[in-house]
Amino acid sequence: MSGLGLGELREMARLSLEELLEMAGRLRRDLSGDGVELCSIVNAKSGLCSEDCAYCAQSVHHRTGAPVYEALDPEVVLAKAKAVEEAGVANFSVVTSGNELDDESFGRALNLIELIRSHTHLRVCASLGKLDERRARLLRSSGIHRYHHNLETSPGFFPRICTTHTFQERLETVRLAQREGLSVCSGVLIGLGETLEDRLELALILRDLGIDSVPFNVLIPIPGTPLGERPVPPAEEVLKALALLRIALPKATIRLCAGRERSLGERQIEALKLCADGMMVGGYLTQPGRELEEDLKTVASAGLKPATFAR
Repeated sequence: MSGLGLGELREMARLSLEELLEMAGRLRRDLSGDGVELCSIVNAKSGLCSEDCAYCAQSVHHRTGAPVYEALDPEVVLAKAKAVEEAGVANFSVVTSGNELDDESFGRALNLIELIRSHTHLRVCASLGKLDERRARLLRSSGIHRYHHNLETSPGFFPRICTTHTFQERLETVRLAQREGLSVCSGVLIGLGETLEDRLELALILRDLGIDSVPFNVLIPIPGTPLGERPVPPAEEVLKALALLRIALPKATIRLCAGRERSLGERQIEALKLCADGMMVGGYLTQPGRELEEDLKTVASAGLKPATFAR
């Protein structure tokens, strides 16, 4: 199924949800069995982002009351890293706001990566915005496991959610990171007003890029953003999008991330059993998510267990 084209995916989308979930479930079991790869993030630099992404609480263009700080205390970052490692999390990502860091902020991020790697066995990842070749090489030398840079939505729909940078710019960062030898994690955000066609197109772009780690996010409408009043997609729509993503990318780790709590509710268990083989836990950038213990119970209720890896 890895060679499905857009027309074939459109035909797949006409199947019932039950048929899609059955198909996705077989692919998910073949890939990961009863394992779920857990990941967590820390918002190491928050707010004052110059970009105008319509969904984001951290943009200077919106009034959301999101936290604003230049740098989180390294000991706070390390404490969170140790806590999630103790709970069975495999991956931990250092995330910063802004399209491109200045040299001082980038240096701080490298120091955090070194700190976490030297005090834990976590696979450390990073999401630091736009890269150049020098920074990509520094990150590779730092020993990060993956570089994270979401594409979010299709090229045609992207200008409706962001006008301060382009889809092509995001794509170039992904490709540059890959050229410099970094594994890339890049995903989707649904519920923005995009069409099914937009979702399918993005899935095939990710597949053709060779992306093997795909975060699946659902819009969290944040008051003060242009999408703050937008309704959350119903669970059936979210499950359909998730199943089609699994069918389009049968070999990728698909990570159930932000927005899952409100959009899926108890059907998160179904999503994990039949589609996603990864999950973000421990909260998001500006939104709390659920308690870690509650997420671990969801994993267990699905008959699954956290996957473990050697760093």
